[in-house]
Order: sequence, then structure tokens, then C-alpha cells
Amino acid sequence: MKPESMDKVFQALASSVRRQMLDIVRVQPGCSVGEVARHFDVTRIAVMKHLAVLEHAGLLISEKKGRTRALYFNTVPIQMIHDRWSTEFSALWAGKLTAFKYRMEQSS
Repeated sequence: MKPESMDKVFQALASSVRRQMLDIVRVQPGCSVGEVARHFDVTRIAVMKHLAVLEHAGLLISEKKGRTRALYFNTVPIQMIHDRWSTEFSALWAGKLTAFKYRMEQSS
């Protein structure tokens, strides 16, 4: 992955609003722009601008269906960034430590 592509991903993920939008699309694959916009107290144009940033970073795939657009979360750019800085060995231990952290957080 080129550095400028990674920059776009990090910039897109820097916004908590855009991360919330990705969460919505992840949970509801194929949802429309209107369905995403219902979760926010901003104009539809503002939502569309955020979605455009996500799409430009490759994190969102938009498919035209009639008069609406179906939105899908694309995890590939995030996985490519993860792969760049991790090895098989570190991924194994990171996964175990993450699972342990989640268990501890649930028990408190």
C-alpha cells in the first residue's frame, strides 16, 4: 500500500463521525445514504461529504441501485495497514492479548 493511500485511510478514520458511519454500514451492509443520515443530526449533504471521504479512502464501496446507493464496508485497506506492521508471530500474540483485554473489560 502506498504511503498516500495509507494517509487517506488514517485521515478518514480520524473523524469519530466517519467511524460511526462505518459502524452503521458494517452492521447494515447495503444500507442507503438516507439510512445512515438518520443516525446524525446534520444535513444529508454533510453526511454525503463524510461518506465521500470514506469512499475516497477505499473504506466504503457504493453501489448504485435505482435511485439509491447501497453502501458496503471494505476492510481491505485496514487489513493492508495491519499486515504492513505485523508479522505472523506478532499477530498471534496481539490476538491473544486483545482477547484477554476484552474479557477483562467485560468482567469489570
